[in-house]
Amino acid sequence: MRTPLPPLAAPPSPAARAGDGGPAAGSVRRAAARGAAGAGRDPYFDNAKYLAIVLVAAAHSWEPFWDDSRAATALYLFVYTFHMPAFIMISGYFSRGFTFTPSRVRRLVAGVAVPYVVFQTAYALFRRWAHDEPDYPIDLFDPWFVMWFLLALFFWRLLTPVWERLRWPVTTSVVIAVLVSVSPSVGGELELQRVLRFLPFFVIGLTLRPEHFTLVRHRAARLLSLPVLLGALVFSYWAAPRMNHQWLFLRDPAQDLGVSAVTGAAMSLALLVCSLVLSACFLAWVPGRRLWCTALGAGTLYGFLLHGFLVKGSRWWGWYRPEWVHTPLGMVAVTLLASAAVTLLCTPAVRRALRAVVEPRMDWLFPRGPGRP
Repeated sequence: MRTPLPPLAAPPSPAARAGDGGPAAGSVRRAAARGAAGAGRDPYFDNAKYLAIVLVAAAHSWEPFWDDSRAATALYLFVYTFHMPAFIMISGYFSRGFTFTPSRVRRLVAGVAVPYVVFQTAYALFRRWAHDEPDYPIDLFDPWFVMWFLLALFFWRLLTPVWERLRWPVTTSVVIAVLVSVSPSVGGELELQRVLRFLPFFVIGLTLRPEHFTLVRHRAARLLSLPVLLGALVFSYWAAPRMNHQWLFLRDPAQDLGVSAVTGAAMSLALLVCSLVLSACFLAWVPGRRLWCTALGAGTLYGFLLHGFLVKGSRWWGWYRPEWVHTPLGMVAVTLLASAAVTLLCTPAVRRALRAVVEPRMDWLFPRGPGRP
C-alpha cells in the first residue's frame, strides 16, 4: 500500500507570513540562526526554495554557452520558464495577511528595502572595480542584474492588502501584465516591466492554500507531470535556435522584440500559462521530508544576493575562456560548481557573517519600547 503524502504544515502565523517569501525569507531568519530550522517550519517549502535557488544559479552559469550548444540553450529556456515564477508564487503564499502594523513594516524595511539599497550599491562598486568602469553610477532607481527581484518584492508586499480585497485579483493582475507587455512607455527606471509582468505569480501565491500544494504532490499529479516536463524539454530544444530568449526576462515590451501588440499579448499569455504549468510540475517533485539541504532553504536570500558577484566576476575575469569549458563535460563541471557555490552561500556560517547587512535588526530606526512590538 502506498504511503500517503504527509500533510503540509499549516501556514505560519500572520506575523511570520509577513516576513517570509522566496529568497527574501525574512520571518524565519532568526529561527534558522538558532539552528531550529525544523521548529514550526514545513520542510517542503524550504526544499522548494533551496532547489529553486540552485536552478537560478545553474541557469546563470549556462549563459556563456548560448553560442556553443543548442542543448545548453534549450536547458536555459526550460529552466527560465519556471524557476522565478515558482519562487515568486512561494513569496506570495508567505506574504498573505500582510498589513501595515509596526512589526510587519519593520520586517519589510529590514528584510527587503535595506538589502536592496546595500546590494544595489555593492554591485555598482563591484562593477567599477571588477569590470574597470570607474564611472558606473550608483542608481537606486535602476536595479542591476538580480536586484530587480527585491525591488519588485517590496512593491508587491506593499500592495498585498489591496490584492487580498479585490474580487478578481488574479484576473486583474493578468490583465495588467498583458497590457504592460505591449506598452513601450512602461519600463526604464524601477524595472516596471518586470515588476508588473511577474505580478500575476505573486498574486496567485496570495490565493493559494495548503491544499493546493498537497494536490500537486499527489501521485497522479506527479505522474502527469512527467510527460509535461519531457514535452517542455523537447519543445525547448526545438525553440532554442528560433526563439528570442529575451521573452523570458519579461523586461522588454513586445514592440522592442520586433512583434506587433497582438502577437506580444498572445505571447505574454502563453508564457504565463507555460510558467504556471511547469511551476506546478516542479513543485510536484519537491520532497516533503527533511533532507540534508532543508535547513539551507532559510538562507536562500543570501545565495540569491551573493551568487551574482560570482556570475558577473566569472565573465569579467575570463573563467570561461579555456576551450575545455565549452565542451559537454565542461558545462557539467560549471553547473556543479555553480550549484555548490550557491549552496555554500546559503549555509549558516555565511548567514552569521553577513546578517548585519542582509538582515539587520534596525533597532536604531524602529526602537523597541513601551507600546512598541
